[in-house]
Amino acid sequence: MHKPVYLDNHATTPVDPRVLDRMLPFFGARFGNAASRSHCFGWEAEKAVEFARKRVAGLAGAAPREIVFTSGATESNNLAIKGVAEAARAAGIARRSIVTLATEHRAVLDPARRLERIGYRVQILPVGRDGLLDLDLLRDSIQLDTLLVSVMYANNEIGVIQPVREIGGLCRERGVLFHCDAAQAFGKIPIDVERDAIDLMSLSAHKMYGPKGVGALYVRQRNPRVKLAPELDGGGHEFGMRSGTLNVPGIVGFGEACALCAGEMENEAASLRDLRDRLKARLESELAPVVVNGSMERRLPGNLNMCFVGVSGAALLTSLPDVALSTGSACTSAKAEPSHVLRALGLDEEHAQSSLRFGLGRFNTAEEIDFAAGRVTEAVRKLRALAPV
Repeated sequence: MHKPVYLDNHATTPVDPRVLDRMLPFFGARFGNAASRSHCFGWEAEKAVEFARKRVAGLAGAAPREIVFTSGATESNNLAIKGVAEAARAAGIARRSIVTLATEHRAVLDPARRLERIGYRVQILPVGRDGLLDLDLLRDSIQLDTLLVSVMYANNEIGVIQPVREIGGLCRERGVLFHCDAAQAFGKIPIDVERDAIDLMSLSAHKMYGPKGVGALYVRQRNPRVKLAPELDGGGHEFGMRSGTLNVPGIVGFGEACALCAGEMENEAASLRDLRDRLKARLESELAPVVVNGSMERRLPGNLNMCFVGVSGAALLTSLPDVALSTGSACTSAKAEPSHVLRALGLDEEHAQSSLRFGLGRFNTAEEIDFAAGRVTEAVRKLRALAPV
């Protein structure tokens, strides 16, 4: 067995070798700029980009023209939230309220707060101990001036899947745009923007065995057509919504990653669920008291977030150099404060800082899961023995 064991697939996933094989020619002989329309090198690159666009759109249940390529989900979230607000203001639309959740990624919360500083009203709704939004609370929070609701599909720390279809239906009923950060869910569970009534959706290739540095924003073009102001100007690429030379190798890899997920998602989810439950059962039987953070019933197949009572999560990570885990989002791992997601579930600071995130992925094996369970068990027992009584 190869060590260390990688169980941090919510931070990033390894590039699938099949994705890499598809990308490699576009770093070499097929190096053209997709915006070069006067020769065959550009035509070839453009054709590859459009083929990838169809693959991404197909996995989302969207039309290809509704897919705008970006550098990743953070850019997509910023483009969705700020772009909708700027377009509405330019059109003289008076709606200046945004609704989101306390458990959202910082790439949603921070753009919302930036809008708040220029006069928008931002409502940040709480979630229950299970991590789920109360739909009645959302219904009461949508007012006549509400422009946008932004709720992620599946949480990046606790893996909890929100009732997206019901949220989308409620927004559609109230005439409010619905943005969904689906970076963690896309390619892991079935998503359909029509079924779920999603108007804007942020995606990232490196969360689904594609390359880093490429993502997409789905922008609905009919029923209703979403108006979006670009955040980057300079050439009018991507239907005028995102200027800049396209990352052709990355986009090609993103498309291949989507095609692989489309064919393998169901079997992969079942396998990951089995491995996840195997890990959970082992840790619960050997390390009680441990507590699972968030709903187990509505959770990504490869996610497990557990509180190891009486143990510092940071100290536990230090004790596990041969198992790659995290205490929370990779985007905030440099900060010492406890996870805002876990605090939103009602955990106190001590229990929030005693929690670890296990992110299982496509290439993990039962042997690796057993090894990781054994190492975590050993480390927790040692740390608990050293803790003051």
